[in-house]
Amino acid sequence: MGAEREARACAALYGAAGRCGPNPAALRCLRCLQQFAGSAAKRCRDKHLEEALQLAQTLGKELQVLGEMEVRPLLRCVLAFQLEAAGSSSAFQKLEQIVTQLAVGKEAVLAQEVGTLLAGLALHREVLSPEDLQAVCMFIEKSRLGRHYWQQNMALLLQRLAHTLGYVLQGQPAPSGTWGCLAVKACLQLFQTLPKDVAPLVWSAAAKNEALQHILGLLLEAVAGKALNKDVRLLAGTALSMLLNTAPQPGSGASAALTLFQLMDRGVCYASAGKSLTKGAERGQDTHPGAGELRVGELAVEAHSIPESDGLERLVLSRGLLTCCHSDILCFQLEGSTCQACLLLDVLFPTVCTLSKEQKDCHYHCFQVLLLWLQRVQENLPELWHLRGSRLLAEDAKLLQELTQLLWDNAEAPVEGVSEIIQSSFKLLLEIYHLECQHFEDQERPLYQQMLQRAVSMPWQIKARYMPLCAIVPYMGSQQVLDACPMLPQQLLSCLATNHLCPMATELYRALVRQQCSQGQGDVQAELWAQHWLPLLSQALRSPLPILHSNAANHLLPWTLRQLPAVGTLLAAQFNGADTAALRAWVSLLRVQRSTCGVIALRDEEVARLRSCLSAREEGVRLAALGLLCSSPGHSLAGIEERLLREFLPLNLNCHTSAFRQLLQAALKKVLGRLRDGALARLRGKDPREPRGKGVGQPEQAVDFVEWLLQLCVSSLTPWANYQRKKTALLLLMAILETCTDTWSPERKKGQPPRTMATLLGHARQSGCWDFFSQPNLLALLGCLQDSTNEIRDVASELLIRYFPAAFPETLSPALLQLAQDALSSPRVQEAEVGAVLMKTILQKSDSSTMKLLAPEASTAQTLANRSLFFTQHLLRVLQAQLATAQQNLLQAAAVAPMHGVLAALRRCLLQVPEVVTCMQTAESAQGWQELLSSLVGTARDITSLLLGALQSQQGPEAEQQAAAPSFADMGNAIGSLIMLGKGQQEDEEESVLLSEEHSLILTCCWVSVKEVGLLLGGLAELLLSSPGAEHLLPLASLQTAATVFQEILLRCRHWGAVEGCSMGFTKFCAALLNHPNMELQAIPQTILDQGLEALSGPRSSSITRRAAGFPMLFLCIVSGENPAQARPLLTRCIQMLLDLATVALPQDWDQTLDLPQVCALHVLQTLVRGAGLGTALLQYATPMVAMALRGLSSPCWAMRNAAIQLFSALTTRLLGQKQSCIEGCLVEGLSLPAFLGQHPQLGAVLLAELQAAMPGGPHLHPALHAVLTLLAQLQPGPNDPSSPSTHFLEPLLELAGSPIYAIRAMAAKALIPVVPPPQRPALLLHLAQQLPAPGGVHSHNTLHGRLLQMQALLAPNPGTEGLPAEALHPVAVQLEAQGWLLSPAQRCPLVRAAFLQVLALLPTSLSPSFTQSIWDAVSSELGNLMLGREPGCAEPQVGAAILHQTMARFACSEAAQLADSKRIHTVCSLLQHPHPDVHLAVLSWVTDGKRAECGELERALRLTVLENLQAVLQDRGNKEFLRLYLEALMHLCRNCPVWSQGVSQKLQGSALACVEMLLHMMETECPGPELLSQALCAASLLLTVGFGDEDALLVQRWCTVLETCGRPVADEVLRLAAACSLQTAGTEVLRRCRGASCPWLVPMALRVINMSIHLLQDEDPDVRHEAAGFASLVQHGLGQPGGDGCIFVQGNVGLLSLLQLLLDEFGHHPETFGSLLQHLPQFDLRAIVEDLEADTPPSLYKEDEPNVFVEPAALAQQLLPFLLQLVEKAPSSALH
Repeated sequence: MGAEREARACAALYGAAGRCGPNPAALRCLRCLQQFAGSAAKRCRDKHLEEALQLAQTLGKELQVLGEMEVRPLLRCVLAFQLEAAGSSSAFQKLEQIVTQLAVGKEAVLAQEVGTLLAGLALHREVLSPEDLQAVCMFIEKSRLGRHYWQQNMALLLQRLAHTLGYVLQGQPAPSGTWGCLAVKACLQLFQTLPKDVAPLVWSAAAKNEALQHILGLLLEAVAGKALNKDVRLLAGTALSMLLNTAPQPGSGASAALTLFQLMDRGVCYASAGKSLTKGAERGQDTHPGAGELRVGELAVEAHSIPESDGLERLVLSRGLLTCCHSDILCFQLEGSTCQACLLLDVLFPTVCTLSKEQKDCHYHCFQVLLLWLQRVQENLPELWHLRGSRLLAEDAKLLQELTQLLWDNAEAPVEGVSEIIQSSFKLLLEIYHLECQHFEDQERPLYQQMLQRAVSMPWQIKARYMPLCAIVPYMGSQQVLDACPMLPQQLLSCLATNHLCPMATELYRALVRQQCSQGQGDVQAELWAQHWLPLLSQALRSPLPILHSNAANHLLPWTLRQLPAVGTLLAAQFNGADTAALRAWVSLLRVQRSTCGVIALRDEEVARLRSCLSAREEGVRLAALGLLCSSPGHSLAGIEERLLREFLPLNLNCHTSAFRQLLQAALKKVLGRLRDGALARLRGKDPREPRGKGVGQPEQAVDFVEWLLQLCVSSLTPWANYQRKKTALLLLMAILETCTDTWSPERKKGQPPRTMATLLGHARQSGCWDFFSQPNLLALLGCLQDSTNEIRDVASELLIRYFPAAFPETLSPALLQLAQDALSSPRVQEAEVGAVLMKTILQKSDSSTMKLLAPEASTAQTLANRSLFFTQHLLRVLQAQLATAQQNLLQAAAVAPMHGVLAALRRCLLQVPEVVTCMQTAESAQGWQELLSSLVGTARDITSLLLGALQSQQGPEAEQQAAAPSFADMGNAIGSLIMLGKGQQEDEEESVLLSEEHSLILTCCWVSVKEVGLLLGGLAELLLSSPGAEHLLPLASLQTAATVFQEILLRCRHWGAVEGCSMGFTKFCAALLNHPNMELQAIPQTILDQGLEALSGPRSSSITRRAAGFPMLFLCIVSGENPAQARPLLTRCIQMLLDLATVALPQDWDQTLDLPQVCALHVLQTLVRGAGLGTALLQYATPMVAMALRGLSSPCWAMRNAAIQLFSALTTRLLGQKQSCIEGCLVEGLSLPAFLGQHPQLGAVLLAELQAAMPGGPHLHPALHAVLTLLAQLQPGPNDPSSPSTHFLEPLLELAGSPIYAIRAMAAKALIPVVPPPQRPALLLHLAQQLPAPGGVHSHNTLHGRLLQMQALLAPNPGTEGLPAEALHPVAVQLEAQGWLLSPAQRCPLVRAAFLQVLALLPTSLSPSFTQSIWDAVSSELGNLMLGREPGCAEPQVGAAILHQTMARFACSEAAQLADSKRIHTVCSLLQHPHPDVHLAVLSWVTDGKRAECGELERALRLTVLENLQAVLQDRGNKEFLRLYLEALMHLCRNCPVWSQGVSQKLQGSALACVEMLLHMMETECPGPELLSQALCAASLLLTVGFGDEDALLVQRWCTVLETCGRPVADEVLRLAAACSLQTAGTEVLRRCRGASCPWLVPMALRVINMSIHLLQDEDPDVRHEAAGFASLVQHGLGQPGGDGCIFVQGNVGLLSLLQLLLDEFGHHPETFGSLLQHLPQFDLRAIVEDLEADTPPSLYKEDEPNVFVEPAALAQQLLPFLLQLVEKAPSSALH
């Protein structure tokens, strides 16, 4: 506060009564500085500083006439502010400019004041505080006078820095805080900024400085690990390197650097390429160390003072040297070597290689060092060439081999940021190689081809594949890369649909196109681009996959159009269609063209197409069209744009996806910003860019549009609006208030209102608009505060707090406060949350009248000054009163005074209101806050003990020691006793198996209150311990009490919601304590961890982990609280003890009712592995944990095996990552087996040992084997490298083909895929085929079956690839043809025959035609014999026969589809009539399989066959599952059959209606399941479209009835979806047939169909609405043309309006039309409402859910009103009665 005191003194001096005054400019400058110091937001501080600087420029001239005594106080004041601003570089520099301006002509005075100021820092304290260190650093770095002062007082500064650094490293304040960083930073900046002043103190014997020598030793200690903070160690390494830069000769610095490495490595001898480095002395330089001594110039440090290293010190030193060490030092030829060795090549590179293999917990920093090394090599290539006399990266150079291997091994590292570093490293490596080849005139350059071949051989799913490809393209050319990998464009398309591959695919695409563009100009460039990329970009933009379309439109298309504008015409020609895909692509192209090329005027046909896009059914199309409307760079809206927006917005307020709402808000922000800026410019008369046409661009346009949007939003916040409409309206209202008000938000960096916003507001309010804060708007938002969803409440509260006036109206405050208090007392969690949000809002909007209601006895001034304290005290009193009620009668308290509402209100008020923290930091209210918080913690402890004790039926003090939670039965008995006690009864009259209302009340009260206690205490500790000036408010005793509360909850609680909430709070609690400088606070989590480990390993009388879900979470919360930037001693100790405990041998007789300590240890390890907070910190322990899990799988104890498999599953997810994405149903993984083994070499040895132990010759059962195979199967194959470590897995996996266990054989085949790269597969397949036995030579059917499974796995193509080339597989096919007997009945095993047939099916183009025919003949013969009831060579059913028959049937279907042969098609159709169930089920399942080959002729034949046999199937419908599959196949075959041909219609006319009759009868009488019922409804609807006449009126009526039954809101979701689909098939036919006068009996049916569609368009399931919108689209398009050309499927709301218009136009004359519309108006049962009010029963805990929460009767009624009025006008009066 020294600056504020100086400011007040200056103000008095320059005021009217001062001796230097009056001076208004000086006073204004002082005021700006005071405002700067008092502001918390950076934007406000910068604004006030800028104003002060402008004033200083004027004031400096005035001060020139004053004397030194008059100027000195002002300079001293500014310097005081500068000292306090040392934490901000920008503010310090600005103040430096201010003080320089003020001291023009008075520089000597300023120098004196600076000296006085800095002397005050160094003279009075030996140990500099963090604030002092910040000031020292800033004055050294940014102040010329500051540097001059420290030059003159170097010895004093070095002494202070030595004392400070020593104090910090001793761990007195905080061994890991920012204090250490600042101390080391001060040393670093001193060495960097004043090297000439430091150099003599280091390298001259006469000027040797003891303090500097002490600093050197301390820096070495920090580097070696005495500083736990990783950042401190890295900074210390940089400081040491900067000290070496002061060497007068490069050799001195190089020798000292080498000595540093040797000292840290304790005598390690560095060698590179056969060269060795030894300690030596530089000629003429006394730097040779003695035994165990480091000497840097004249400074010597004893080696024994350096602590034992942990390996990180080499990383620290390497990074420091590479970051800032001078090039002449790095490249200096070291003395003592005969091979021209240097620091850069022969010391640093071996260190980098070693680090990348060892430091798993510092992967990012290790590869950052590698990148730095490559950069320094590139910078110093000429010097290195001169030193070596030859190339560095010659083809046979060990350096090149090690470097490339290092990059390949780590290209797939999972650590965040490493892949980007590896990518940059590839580019640098190739650039260095290119420069070398140029310098030495080498034209061959084999590295490019080697790297290209290796990258191309990798699967497309591997991210590392694209890094070298991006680097190679500039040197090899795009055409050569594409020739080497023809599938690359298609693979890039797959990458665009995979999030983690998209950035690399985008960069590779740009590199390829950029290189292509360099080969031509203009149209030639576009033609070159189109050859390879037009199909790719066109397909991506048309794709229905949102991720693929979005990535192409956002990453590829804009860049392409900027590079090649002519491409836009080529793409536009691809998107002329009217289908959804074409519209999506067209509007995306137009949007990007507008954003890249400026405003593009829309033609009439484009406007019509844009309107279609805005009403399209797909959200992506609508959003793209909206983005086009809102992306104009102008400051106004064109007339058509405004009209389209006014049409679009009301119809899209109830969109169901959150992403749509967010993007809609962002688009409207752009529009509102354009309108606001344009209106302001017009009001100022400074916008020449816009035409001054009438309306367009005028302020009135902005005012009218914003007012219309405001009214639309407010009218959508009614209580009967659904969640979607409210959320969208609130987001749009937020956009309006952010853009069109003058509310300044200091915490926001962007989006602040213009300074002249008041002008526009005044203009709008003159016309009666923009009354944003009117009472109706206020009441609407207050109504949203009572919504049942958190999202609505929170957004409404934020709007009220941020934008509305500071206090609520006095007339409203009492009612609001009463409403909040009533809601807090509700047992319903949602209503209690409403009360909590209301309380938080009232606190921030309260005034004197509100505070008077809470504290009538307090004075107004007192309550206003500390309103947050008084408000919180009131809530605490309420909580304590509710606790007293619960102690008397818990049942009564749970019903009328539960505590969770008040706890939630306290949490929100204390943790989410900034004013509360500010009040806590004031000295006046500190005592009150401390008492309140201590009382709150005690109350929380009492609440927890009461509730947990009540659920345990706790009796007496001895029960408090029970660590485990009660069982469900115990809790049920305890709650029953509480209920009887609360009712005053002795025993329960009757026992129910269902939970009563009272049970639910007590359980909800207990669990939710306990959860809130955890969240509150954790948030309090985090807030107070991190807020300066508020740390003392939670004393040690309160924190220990809170720790005890957390322990009780986690050890005695069973409810996972309560455990999860408490865990979140406990993690914050532990993090706050562990990162606090107070050692006593740090010890609290450590003590809890020790107690937990002791409880885990000790004997117990009950189960812990099974009966307390929170026990493992206790460990996770503690270790997650450790600072990730530091060492994690607690995590290390915890995992080590758990592993030790898990490895203890099991006792001979264990109790199955109790947890074994070993089992508990595995469960805790699993929880730690699954914890997201630990990130990659657990990877270094992966190997021992995997080994432990695999051993556990062999345990005789079931609980141990169960825990082990769960741990192994968690480890697999942690090691391999989550599933990345899904393309066509195939999971895409991103890690190859070689990369996995490179990252975890020891783990690879563990897995390999398990495989080798399971090889034939040993015991058959290996419990861990399947887990190992599962892990391997989830990896991808690597590059084609014969020396890869993955080759060691090949032989054990091949041997597992003989396993007697089927699952092992199948999984071993899958695990073979990552082991064998695609180029090596043909040779292995040939080897396996040659091992197939001849007839009579089968020694083991298991081995034969396993070999075939392995061949099948190797032949199956990977997702996104075409499989192996046919010519490479030809030898394999020849070998298999020679083993054709394996398909014949001579092979007695059906599974072997089925596997052989599946292998042959994967070689369709490699087999000879004759052999292909023989396969078909064998399959036909087998199935034919089966049809005749005989199986050749087998008298009894065989195991696997069903699989063989199904495989043969599916093979026959695939062959017929592929060859489109009429005979084969006839054979497949005959299989549908096959008597064997396996056969026709296989055919039907093949039909419904989405991955099968498409063949129109086969589909037509199958469709006709299925229809002809349908009647027989329906008559014999005993097998419901077969009937469901049959109907599903029928619908699948008819999905692309919009219109029946005349021949088919006549042929099926009679049977189709008979089938409809049977289907309706089944649906009406037999009550099938929902799946079958849905298929039956769809099939009946389909068959109705074959044709019906007047005589079938009853049949159509029955169909309508079933349709209405299935479409009711209470019906199953699948039935409602079937009803919507049926509308598209038969509903359109009914409407088409009734349009003429020939079928008047159909008009009521048509009204029922439309009525049903209106209901389904409001269904809560988006899929149902989607299909119902399809029906409306078809009706709008042309009635009865399903999927017809030109049909644009519209959004549901648009379809609803079109149906209402259809009713008005086509059926307005019908008397039933008006009544059918009236059914959709809201219906209220007033009698039931009155009865509920009169009953006055207590509220139920849970409300009954509405069957359809999406429907909005009021909104629909608003839409219906104009149509009803037109019907009234149109119809005769008699028709309405």
